[in-house]
Amino acid sequence: MQPRFLLIKAVLGPTLRALFRPRVEGADRIPGSGPVILAGNHLTFIDSMILPLVSRRQVFFIGKDEYVTGRGLKGRLMAWFFTGVGMIPVDRDGGRGGVAALMTGRRVLEEGRVFGIYPEGTRSPDGRLYRGRTGIARLALMTGAPVVPFAMIGTDRIQPGGKGMPRFGRGRRVTVRFGEPLDFSRYEGMDRDRYVLRAVTDEVMSEVMRLSGQEYVDMYATKAKAA
Repeated sequence: MQPRFLLIKAVLGPTLRALFRPRVEGADRIPGSGPVILAGNHLTFIDSMILPLVSRRQVFFIGKDEYVTGRGLKGRLMAWFFTGVGMIPVDRDGGRGGVAALMTGRRVLEEGRVFGIYPEGTRSPDGRLYRGRTGIARLALMTGAPVVPFAMIGTDRIQPGGKGMPRFGRGRRVTVRFGEPLDFSRYEGMDRDRYVLRAVTDEVMSEVMRLSGQEYVDMYATKAKAA
């Protein structure tokens, strides 16, 4: 683990745990060494604050570069926190944003680290679980890394709409639930077969749905937001 991550976990971890009161289930299902992909649902902004604090290992993940380019004290604090817990800023709005994100994830995994990803590609607009994008499958097949599905439960009640200050109080508690690792080695060398990529992605999303209890919608969240 990086020194700044250890510092954040030691200093801010107790405060954030006291505020969010996360109940963690199945954290021991994350392999203790080697490359691992954590794949889960995405309800609100604070998901990316909670996941690194409850994982057994440091989690590296892609984030919007705007999280580290803000000005003033707030901007500097956000940049310090997110890069410290493992966020790798990538400009995902450009035409090559998806390729850059995929290659970044591959590099993290080839270094034997943990890479976190939200297969839906964006936050859910209404609390339901949407169709996963196949980048998760390509990463798993290119690197051979196992996929540990996870579910964020209750974060949308603490931060409805994904914006603004979190709301704390009675009845607002977060659960992070990890599933058993998924092994896709049977598809080795098939990372360009679109039918295999869709099958692998759907298997991951099925596990996320089982863990979260969310209603599944067979369309992309970005399309739902644009409707």
